[in-house]
Amino acid sequence: MKYSLPQVDYIILKEMFITISHFDIIRIINMQNKMGGKCMTKQNFLKGAAILGIAGIVVKLLGAVYRIPLVNIISSDGMGYYQTSYPLYTLLLVISTAGFPTAVAKIVSEKRALGNYKGAYRVFKIAFFSMTFIGILTSLIVFLNAKSIVRLIGNNNAYYSLLALTPALLFVPIMSSFRGYFQGRQIMSPTAISQIVEQLFRVGIGLFLAYYLLNYGLPQAAGGAAFGASAGAIAGTIGIIVIFLLNKKHIKNEISRGTNCSLESVSTILKKLLLIAIPITIGAAIVPVMNNIDVIIVLRRLRTAGFTEAEANALYGQLGGMAQTLINFPQVFSMAIAMSLVPAVSEAFARRNYSEIKNITLSGVRVTLLIGLPAALGLYILSTPIIKLLYFNEEIATLKNTGQILQILAFSVLFLTLVQSLTAILQGLGKPMVPVKNLALGAIVKIIVTFILVGIPSINVRGAAIGTVFAYMTAATLNFIAVKQYTKTTFKIINTFIKPVLSVIVMTVSVWGSFIYMTPILGEKLATLGAMGVGAIVYGLALLLLGIISTSDFELIPGGNKISKILKRVGLLRK
Repeated sequence: MKYSLPQVDYIILKEMFITISHFDIIRIINMQNKMGGKCMTKQNFLKGAAILGIAGIVVKLLGAVYRIPLVNIISSDGMGYYQTSYPLYTLLLVISTAGFPTAVAKIVSEKRALGNYKGAYRVFKIAFFSMTFIGILTSLIVFLNAKSIVRLIGNNNAYYSLLALTPALLFVPIMSSFRGYFQGRQIMSPTAISQIVEQLFRVGIGLFLAYYLLNYGLPQAAGGAAFGASAGAIAGTIGIIVIFLLNKKHIKNEISRGTNCSLESVSTILKKLLLIAIPITIGAAIVPVMNNIDVIIVLRRLRTAGFTEAEANALYGQLGGMAQTLINFPQVFSMAIAMSLVPAVSEAFARRNYSEIKNITLSGVRVTLLIGLPAALGLYILSTPIIKLLYFNEEIATLKNTGQILQILAFSVLFLTLVQSLTAILQGLGKPMVPVKNLALGAIVKIIVTFILVGIPSINVRGAAIGTVFAYMTAATLNFIAVKQYTKTTFKIINTFIKPVLSVIVMTVSVWGSFIYMTPILGEKLATLGAMGVGAIVYGLALLLLGIISTSDFELIPGGNKISKILKRVGLLRK
């Protein structure tokens, strides 16, 4: 998605900032129990969260892998055109869809809890027509003003990429209204299916068109890659509409046996939707807003520093299209932790079990560090070899420069993973706006640092990478302070920080030593893979031998209970 703040796919952005209040769900369950109706049990809630979590991981993994072959097809120049259009697209998408699915889900679930199925369906219909109108409006605005927009940004060859994204601006809002309705019915599989279908079509169509249009020019090929997002949106929308039609008979039967409640006016329902959606949208829009500002800053500051438009675009592609892609991989695991933390903390807080909150917080932060630290140091120590391994079609000068960018961005992995987990804890505590404000402050720091450093010719685009590290370091620090304040958690320095750092040091030494040893024998590419394998094994053994991870830590990971049982049997897990 971006060059400025680390690229976060749209679904991940929503996962960071948008969660239906666990307290609302508990209140609904209580209401249903009093009425003697069907209730959404805790197990169903966690099952739904697991379904969406698995889908989110699959989508994230596909999105991260997608960039690697794409770069090898259209090069860093093409990625510059491709990436330039994404911040605006993401901003408009967040504005048009971020809050509405959550608002629809919340109001629909409340009305269903009261047996007002007709009222719930009416909320969906109003949301559907509203979202369709918003989609038509935003897509038309971009379609009619695409040339002016790319001219303002300072990258005229991004025109085809921006134009190719306009259908997505129409279909994603429509798809989101259906997702919100199904989520309000506590049926999460339609959302998960549509997300996976959307991403599969995005990847498949995007890569095919990028390759097919390459002979027509890089701007056109980048436009073909961008159209993958539109193809995915269309496919996802069709998929969820088919699921809706298959459930239509059941929905009609449900409405017919519902209670005869008075129906609210269109204006009343819209007001309720907006009251929920607007605060969520503001929070989710912070990153895209800052990224759009940053797009203009980076390209223009590079031009000010003496680079031509083509050179600035290529540097931009190296940052956002190549180096930034690798920062996405560790998020696949850290987001799984974050998604597990929200319901765990919410449940403990609803029961006012403060000791359990502290234990969950300790485990959450420690496990996050156990993911973020090795990922950051591993990317740092093998930055250029990894870039050479993945982007083999690029010139050596491009690969080396991208490796230097990745070395800087590697440190942002640690802070970004912490931001995600700490955000999840604060959300579970009913403080969703605290991490939003902290990230906004981090983004401001990012813009200031980027503006100053990118304008220095010797630093150039690396200044944007440095700004990214400062942005997430700021947000992570502020979130950590807030978590300590609200949970009253006392972190054990040795277990939480010192032991993980020691394990990472051992891993780093083993990675670098094995890479140096294997390179003359196997060649650089195979040595890179071998060193990564050695590092993973050494790190895992160090964690187990030092007793850093426990059974409770594995409980935060999907399928962790089975893993912990196996490790206990072989004597590698002590507690």
